[in-house]
Amino acid sequence: MIAGIGAVAALGGVASSGAFASTASAAAPPAPRDPRVEALLRRMTIAEKIGQLQLVRDPDVAKSFLAKGSLGGVFNIVGAAALNDLQRIAVEQTRLGIPLIFGLDIIHGYTTNVSIPLAQGASFDPTVTEDGAATAAGEARRSGIHWTYAPMMDVSHEPRWGRIAEGNGEDPYLVSRFAVAATRGFQGDDIAAPDRLAACAKHYVAYGQPEGGRDYNTADLSIQRLHNLYLPPFKAAVEAGVATVMVSFNALNGEPGHANSYTLRDVLKGRYGFDGFVVSDSRAIGELIVHGLVADGAGAATAGLTAGVDMEMTTTNYTTYGEQLLAQHKITRAQLDDAVRRILLIKFRLGLFEHPYADASGEVTAPTAPTRAVARRLAGRCMVLLKNDGVLPLATSVGTIAVIGPLGQATYDLNGTWTGRGTGSATTPPVTVVDGIKAASSATVTFTKGCDVNGADTSGLAAAQDAARAADVAVLVLGESADMSGEAAARSVIDLPGVQQQLVAAIKDTGTPFVVVLVNGRPLTIPYLHDNAPAVLEAWAPGLEGGHAVADVLFGTVNPGGKLPVTFPRAVGQVPIYYNHDNTGRPGDPNVHNTSKYLDLPIGPLYEFGYGLSYTTFRISGLRLSSTRLRRHGTLRVTVEVANTGSRDGDEVVQLYLHDPVASLVQPVRRLRGFERVTLRAGESRDVAFTLTTDDVGFYDNEAEFRVEPGTVEVYVGTSSAATLTASFEVV
Repeated sequence: MIAGIGAVAALGGVASSGAFASTASAAAPPAPRDPRVEALLRRMTIAEKIGQLQLVRDPDVAKSFLAKGSLGGVFNIVGAAALNDLQRIAVEQTRLGIPLIFGLDIIHGYTTNVSIPLAQGASFDPTVTEDGAATAAGEARRSGIHWTYAPMMDVSHEPRWGRIAEGNGEDPYLVSRFAVAATRGFQGDDIAAPDRLAACAKHYVAYGQPEGGRDYNTADLSIQRLHNLYLPPFKAAVEAGVATVMVSFNALNGEPGHANSYTLRDVLKGRYGFDGFVVSDSRAIGELIVHGLVADGAGAATAGLTAGVDMEMTTTNYTTYGEQLLAQHKITRAQLDDAVRRILLIKFRLGLFEHPYADASGEVTAPTAPTRAVARRLAGRCMVLLKNDGVLPLATSVGTIAVIGPLGQATYDLNGTWTGRGTGSATTPPVTVVDGIKAASSATVTFTKGCDVNGADTSGLAAAQDAARAADVAVLVLGESADMSGEAAARSVIDLPGVQQQLVAAIKDTGTPFVVVLVNGRPLTIPYLHDNAPAVLEAWAPGLEGGHAVADVLFGTVNPGGKLPVTFPRAVGQVPIYYNHDNTGRPGDPNVHNTSKYLDLPIGPLYEFGYGLSYTTFRISGLRLSSTRLRRHGTLRVTVEVANTGSRDGDEVVQLYLHDPVASLVQPVRRLRGFERVTLRAGESRDVAFTLTTDDVGFYDNEAEFRVEPGTVEVYVGTSSAATLTASFEVV
């Protein structure tokens, strides 16, 4: 589409140039007024107000703050008795009795660990995340926790980055849908309910695109890229009512996130109207000194508070220097009161003033049959079948199955990164793949490790070959250990670690049919598996019931229907690689010399975004539009027929993409703007419809203005980002 006069729709309150300089920090609206908060604010001393801005993790440090009269909250302490002890001091031994807020990283489970968030994105079913978050919230709140540092909604094109495991993938629309689902799952309709938590949207913003794939590293982005790719999930979470937001460690265009008034005050609190509070990441206010932005703690406190960070985690610059900075007019009373007001507002919304203590008799200390059932069901919906030459599903009547590989009897590695820290979690190991297969069939099941996850020792390969030769089929369980993804877990090479590929080659040489099950927290470069393994199942880190869920899929009790939420590259040299890239003036063509391609690799990924197979087959046809024109404030309906053309019941994810071929800024070759996971019986068909508005065809420019431009838009519908069924309409 090309812009005409009056075609630009500005959202207001934005910077007037492409710079990240804040132009409206002072104009960002204050937190809402609540009579209870205002009455309390009038009674508070400056020291008591500043104390509310402090979040600590050590109980002795917490007690020292409370002895002085004020503390905002405590994190990373588990156990209802210990939490109640601290709360009792705050409520009964301080002048105003303001309760503490208790926070914890609850990323994909508290006591019952479900599949990692990246796996949840692969479900293309937001109810998976909503159900998982609701399960975790119920366990945690009954155990004394009020606040989770989740969901992580960092859109990422960087598989080397270990924290890609904590997010839902590479696409802003997909991540936005899951951000809303997680917010609803954690918070429900009322965060004061006894089975709900305050959620925290993190990491704000663009943390998922660090240079070199290294954690905490810098990102450098244009304004339009920031608003089109990285901010949409946060906007969606704010619209869904998320209670808090956590700032990211990284510098963005040279300005650390914890000192970025543009992103925090202008965009988050101004444009988006966020009325909760903003918390720093651990030690990050103090790290403004290490970044080189400020010289000392006083400067760090000034930068953080004026930028809009309301609560400081771990370091104590706000409480150490706050009164001094007020006296020196480096921070204002209005800024201080706004931060305190936001924190108190969430505490009131959580019902902490009415119900500050946990009922220790109701503390969750172990998974239950219902929560295990949730974990098993969700894990099955998250798995992605990458290849199948007819080996799968396995027959339950098979005589002997050789489970081979370093993760075949793994327990806690199946949980993946950021394992739940709830009471009982550490003493409840996940179900192994070996035990899951034994429970699902009458086969004789053997286990041979073959090799370690990492390392160069090949002495176990011969025993693995012997086990495979003695079996009717082999199941190789390969991938990464839990500590190979997550925070500070970047990998420069994302192949199968160690000698695992040699193990695959050794089993192939036996001639025994085999299946590869991958347990991992990131996309891997696995062209060897694609070329040589008869079947490959991406199980991710599947959680507490991982072994049972893997067996459900291997034996066909569950027909895999997941799709890749991230692109799988052929080699790490392609990174960053993602489906919604901009076109170039010389698109890659292997038959033309001077085009955007590699000399030593085919164009494109090994597996594209949205890819995934099934034990049945589907056909998508009959693409039709309700109109050939989309008017401003109007809608357009896109409908297709999806049919299960195979012999098994199964799931398909119908995906809708748009392409704007002519625009004032170069547009991505495809943009996901709709998806629906449907379950069809063998031979069944049904219509799937999507409704488009001008929000779906517009984009942000380099002045952060949202543009809807007249012209042609192409529609693609299919089963991955490589969809070929197409039509077009005009925006008028």
